[in-house]
Amino acid sequence: MTEWAPLADHGRQEVVLITGISGSGKSVALHALEDAGFFCVDNLPPELLREFVRLEHERFTRRVAVAVDVRTAGSLPLIVPLIHSLRAEGISARSIFLDASNEALLRRFSETRRPHPLGAVHPGSDATRALFEAIDLERRLLADLREASTVIDTSQLRPSLLRSWMRSLVGARAAALTLVFESFAFKHGVPLDADLVFDLRVLPNPFYVRELRPLTGRDAPVAAFLEAQPEVADMLTQIHAFVARWLPAFEEDHRSYLTVALGCTGGQHRSVYAAESLARRFDGRYAALVRHRELDGRE
Repeated sequence: MTEWAPLADHGRQEVVLITGISGSGKSVALHALEDAGFFCVDNLPPELLREFVRLEHERFTRRVAVAVDVRTAGSLPLIVPLIHSLRAEGISARSIFLDASNEALLRRFSETRRPHPLGAVHPGSDATRALFEAIDLERRLLADLREASTVIDTSQLRPSLLRSWMRSLVGARAAALTLVFESFAFKHGVPLDADLVFDLRVLPNPFYVRELRPLTGRDAPVAAFLEAQPEVADMLTQIHAFVARWLPAFEEDHRSYLTVALGCTGGQHRSVYAAESLARRFDGRYAALVRHRELDGRE
């Protein structure tokens, strides 16, 4: 492993690394952090990251966000050990990895007509890879970094929603582990950023009650309907117990975030209610964030 000299006293220094698959929204995420008060740098070579952090602290002691992508492929193995080294010194260092489905990536590259950074077989060569081959290669090159990061699936996110989620992540109160409860609709696919997935489609569905159909799981009538169903309480109690049982193991694995995805058919009633309810149960010892993929996407 590469050895680095310790940084000087760093106070409450915070470093956020933005990385991920090309076309997944890294520029949007970086701009969101800039709006949140971070000093942002795009595509800084990993070899310079530690010295950059040192200089920033000596001059300003401000929050820093750095975007790193596959264009620095030769230096990617340095990033994970560097993150662990900074954390060992007490610096708040975290990596956020943006991902998206192949279908979403292919559509975005087609719409923008921008070449993929791995499209050329060799720099300066006329030989090229097909877009799907370049995406597959990029996934393989970034696999270790993805494993060490907090993942956000941007496949179905508008830029405004991604900016909101980024602000929520960096604004969460300090805690050993941040829990993210995310509701979603199975008919639109399971989120790529999910660490744990629970299927709520077996529970009674408020959609079939005419008065409740236009409402959501955040509305009191829907909550009252679901709270009156014994099986809903049973499932939430069992999910709570399962997550609580294994949280210490995730903490010991040095995880910063754990995303618990809760799915129902439309992502409007049952999963939304469950995400809100479970977040309240855990908010105390842990920082608990709530996302509603389908609901937030309509607002």
